[in-house]
Order: sequence, then structure tokens, then C-alpha cells
Amino acid sequence: MQLTDAIHTRRTVRGFTEQTIEPALLHDIFSVAQRSPSNCNTQPWHAYIVSGERCRQLATDLYQHVSSGKAPQPDFGFMASYEGIFRERQVDCARELYQNMGIERGDKMGRMTALLENYRFFGAPHVVFLGMPRTYSTVNAVDVGIYAQTLMLLMTEQGIASCPQGALAYYPDFVRETLDISDDIGILLGISFGYENSDEPANNTRIDRAPLEQCATFIN
Repeated sequence: MQLTDAIHTRRTVRGFTEQTIEPALLHDIFSVAQRSPSNCNTQPWHAYIVSGERCRQLATDLYQHVSSGKAPQPDFGFMASYEGIFRERQVDCARELYQNMGIERGDKMGRMTALLENYRFFGAPHVVFLGMPRTYSTVNAVDVGIYAQTLMLLMTEQGIASCPQGALAYYPDFVRETLDISDDIGILLGISFGYENSDEPANNTRIDRAPLEQCATFIN
């Protein structure tokens, strides 16, 4: 697969089969992702990959933890509220997704149920939590974002679907304790991944991108 094809093909998937990925292939993907660029080659990311039965148990435990009403306490702050064109894009994305899932605009319970599926990893047999030292800041988070995109494109090349999830950074203390992660590491995001379940209605969602002139200015 050419890189351009991988970029056009990759999309967020919210429904997976139970088929796991061969350990050797997982190792290869994460090995190549190490080639991602970073500021001063610091490579601040650390990936915690959970698979198979351990992943299923984590999904059950994390879902129960969140459903019990525990307040989120992310390491790096909550996502900013969107305004203007950014809010419009957010609403358009949500509308398309919920329509495919059969959730009406005023169905608050349906939307909450859909939101909580983040914490079951949408049924994925694998999840990776991406972290960096908690003392680091924006420039290092950008490096982790570059790593995450590299990782997902490598997965796409191998026919593996993925779902990047900011929601998986909202309960970092639970994740650290469960996975025995050092307190020095902050969680930035999680990515659920595996093979796509084409029967899942949410996976019919296709989201366009803004025209180039809205996002790029060529200065001569």
C-alpha cells in the first residue's frame, strides 16, 4: 500500500471482531513506529499494549469503574470547548455517527451509552495507551501525536483498524494502577485496534475533511 492510499483509507473504527493480531506482526508494527520523528530525538512516548484476555478484562473493569460515576481526572487537562467552524465540524461528525447508530438527537441516554463504549474499547481485542513523562509539555505531546499517526498508518497498511480515543486518558490513575505503570508517566490517549467488524453500524460512518483553503495558507 502506498502512503497516500493509507492516509485516504485510514478511518476511525468503532466495532471490531474478536480476532487477535499475531504477536510477531504487532512487534513489527511497533518497531517501525519507533522511526517517528521527535524534538531532539527525545522519543518521549511510551506505549502500553494490552491484548487478548487481559484486554477484555481491562475493558470490563474500566467500563465498570467509569459507569460507577467516578469523576475523570486526566493528567494533562480536559479538551477545550469548540467554537465557530471547529464546533460546526464537531457537530457534523457527531450527527453522522449517531445517525448511523440509530440514535436520535434528543436521546441523551443513547448518547451516553455510546460514549461509555469507549471504555470497552468498542470490542477491540487490543488497546494501546500512549504516555509520556508527566513533567513534559506541549512540544513533547506533539511528538506523541506524530507517533500515534505513524502507528495507525502502519496498522492500516496491514489491514488493521484503529480508533484513537482521547476518552481513554480521562482515568489515568485507574490505568496506571491496573497495568502497573509508573506514577511518573502521564497518559495522553489510547488507541483501540484490531480487525474491523463490518456489521457494526457505526463503521458505516464516513467523515469528510475541510477544503484545503480553510486549513492552509500558501505564502510566496
